[in-house]
Amino acid sequence: MSIPPFLLQASELGIRLEVVNGLPIWEAQPVYRHQKHIGRIVQGITKPEGGQSECACTYAIDVYIQFPGGLKRPDISIFCQEPAEEEQDSALTLIPEAVIEVVSKGFETKDLEIGPPFYLSQGVKDVVVFDPSTLLVLHVRKDRTTRQVSPVTLDLECGCHILV
Repeated sequence: MSIPPFLLQASELGIRLEVVNGLPIWEAQPVYRHQKHIGRIVQGITKPEGGQSECACTYAIDVYIQFPGGLKRPDISIFCQEPAEEEQDSALTLIPEAVIEVVSKGFETKDLEIGPPFYLSQGVKDVVVFDPSTLLVLHVRKDRTTRQVSPVTLDLECGCHILV
C-alpha cells in the first residue's frame, strides 16, 4: 500500500498522523529525548539463545503499518521476519509480533489508552509502553497487563527479549 499524500504532507509540517478505527490522531514529531530512548531500547532487543525460537527479532523504527483497522506508526515494531522486499518502500502490511511506544508529553492518552487495545485487536501479541517521565513500563498482552519500572527486561511471546 502506498502512503496517502496527506500523510506525507503532514510529515513535512512536523506532524505525525495515524488512523485508529477510522479516528484520525495527530502527534508532533518526536523530540531528541524521545528518539534517544528509542535508540537505547533497540540496542536492548535480543534474540533468544540456543535456538529456542525461530524469530529473527527484526525491528523497524517509526514506519507506517497498515493494519486492518487503521494506519499507525509505532515507535518500534518487532517482526520475526524481514518485511517483503516489495513492501519496503510503502506502508507495511506485515503485522508486528510486538510494538513499543515511548510516551510523548501531552500524548499520554494516545500511547497508554488508545494504542494498546488497538494493537491487540489487530493481532500484535505484545504491546510495551514506556513513559520516560515516570519510568513506567506497561506490558500488555491479551491475557494480562503488567506495570513495571525501567530498567526491566521483558520476554516477548515471539521469544525475543527487550530491555526497556
